[in-house]
Amino acid sequence: MSGIVGIHSLEGADIYRKDLEKMVDILAHRGSDGADTWVNGSIGLGHRMLWTTPESLLEKLPFFDQTSELVITSDARIDNREELIDILQFNSCSVETITDSQLILAAYKKWGHSCPEYLLGDFAFVIWNQHNQSLFCARDHFGVKPFYYYYKPGKTFTFASEIKALFTLKQVPRHLNETRMGDYLAFMMEDQVITSYQNILRLPPAHCMVVSQQSIQLCSYWSLDPNREIKLPSNEAYAEEFRRIFTEAVRCRLRSAFPIISHLSGGLDSSAITCVARSILAQEMKIPLHTISTIYNKIKECDERPYINAVIDQGGLTPHFVDGDVLGPLSNLDMIFEYEDEAFLGPSHFYPWLVNRESKQLGMRIALDGFDGDTTVSHGITRLKELASQGKWETFFHEAKAVSPNYDVSVANLFQTYAFASFQKQAQQGQLLAFLKAVQLIHKNFGVSRQHLLINYGVKPIWGQMRQFIKGLFRKHCNIQHTTQYGNLSQSSSVLNQPLINSDFAEEINLNERLLKMMELNSKAPESLRQEHWQSLTVGLMAYTLEQMDQYAAMFSVESRHPFMDKRLVEFCLALPSEQKLFNGYGRMVMRRALEGILPEKVQWRGGKADMSANFDDGLFNRNRQILDEVMSSKIKNLEKYVNLEYLQTMYQKIILSENKTNNNEWIIIWQSIILALWLDYKKITP
Repeated sequence: MSGIVGIHSLEGADIYRKDLEKMVDILAHRGSDGADTWVNGSIGLGHRMLWTTPESLLEKLPFFDQTSELVITSDARIDNREELIDILQFNSCSVETITDSQLILAAYKKWGHSCPEYLLGDFAFVIWNQHNQSLFCARDHFGVKPFYYYYKPGKTFTFASEIKALFTLKQVPRHLNETRMGDYLAFMMEDQVITSYQNILRLPPAHCMVVSQQSIQLCSYWSLDPNREIKLPSNEAYAEEFRRIFTEAVRCRLRSAFPIISHLSGGLDSSAITCVARSILAQEMKIPLHTISTIYNKIKECDERPYINAVIDQGGLTPHFVDGDVLGPLSNLDMIFEYEDEAFLGPSHFYPWLVNRESKQLGMRIALDGFDGDTTVSHGITRLKELASQGKWETFFHEAKAVSPNYDVSVANLFQTYAFASFQKQAQQGQLLAFLKAVQLIHKNFGVSRQHLLINYGVKPIWGQMRQFIKGLFRKHCNIQHTTQYGNLSQSSSVLNQPLINSDFAEEINLNERLLKMMELNSKAPESLRQEHWQSLTVGLMAYTLEQMDQYAAMFSVESRHPFMDKRLVEFCLALPSEQKLFNGYGRMVMRRALEGILPEKVQWRGGKADMSANFDDGLFNRNRQILDEVMSSKIKNLEKYVNLEYLQTMYQKIILSENKTNNNEWIIIWQSIILALWLDYKKITP
């Protein structure tokens, strides 16, 4: 992890080095191993260095290549180094002396604007082309490395790893983006370009950008293929290929000049990373792996020590622990908001804050994190819907019964959620054999009368359809005009069924139209597991969360590395057949098989994971009660323009009086409002 900044005057005015130095200085937390700037007339680039890889110890950025008249500044870890070194013919150089920024620059020389297509890893970089007076900017496939910019046509373009660096410049205005406030309150974070500030934008993941005096052009260089499918001869073959790709994803993220710590929660994802990393380090580098785990001495139902200890007991680890039930979710927010430039959505922000703080105190610079392995590998529950729609009812009930105890959900609930619509559809469309098979198995599993099922879901719907058909023919014959608008929304109707948000504010920012647009993009429910898997991997919330995780780590000069965000691994997992994702009631089956003998059996075959809501409940309503009451009595007024305060206070009192607070779905409304009110109070931003 490092920090990058830059300014390009589109008017041709000279850049003041002091402006760049201010930008670099405010990112001091991103690297203590050096800071430098490069200025030439109307262009200036800056860099804040944190040494992580062996090659970074030799790196000096910004780097000016006099032969090609190219200048680069980058925050990057390139994973396909050997491949690139061979293709780019670094034959006369020792591999150990070739830096990642040199590889990026050489790739740009060879492939030009297409160079990101040939790079693997996490990166955000900018190359100044002195010859054609343009900037080329690129960001990695999933947005692990952040990239923010401000652009005023004909005037200026400036970029940075964090928004706060942009605000050190007097030409960059600092105004609230109220559209983003509406999106935040509606829990709609699909827009991957805008931020919480007007005219401060993000370069989306898997995008590059060319900036010249005349224009700014964005383009996507990669996207996930939702139609690709892998077919291998056996379960063993799938497991072997997963193990190979996953091991390589972990190995790439172990390239380090310093000790490494792994976040070990006891879940399948963090345990998988820890166990594979331990094995690689022991065999290839002969050094132990450090782990850090959050434990709970008071809120026992959240404690995962039986699973954490199962991994630690295998040996080869140096474990460390932090108490997760001492602080609350509103603790230390002033410090967090000093570094976090935007309000956060999720209620679990204080967990990475705790482990990264402790990691820094331990002298660690690099942390492995199991972020979103759930999404990458997939629990595969939507396979149940797939089985039902295909009329594979025996397999559906076999899987539903196996899933039920693993995820603490009833078979009846699974049927209602994933199969009922297909059951009705098969009757309506005359798929008689599939429908009758379903009737038999529903009777067998739930004891529902077959006669009841046949009459109510078979005969009546079919007869009803026939009656509608006959009526339609009659109307057509009599030339009677008959129109319907099933599923259509008139212009006056609203999808904003959210009493929290102030209706005048929603109208002012056209929130209803934004929600409608999002609904249109996602109007068709996924029919297959692969479609659902693809959607979950491409949501805007993914990049937003990665950006916030970067800052949670950066505030403590720690670089987070995410093996499950490896492009090769994501592509492989998405393309797997459904039964490799869910089989015999276990999600992420391919990973469980692949890590046989590597993971402790206790972890390998665990079903769900601990529910952390009890710790959040206690932290918010007990440990942080004084802060909570203060916010709700005074600071919540910061939201008067945006929310219905009367409704909010009513919901707050209702939740306070309830026994099981976080089981009430309305608590998330309170949480979002509290965080936004505190963030606005701290940042003091004007609309």
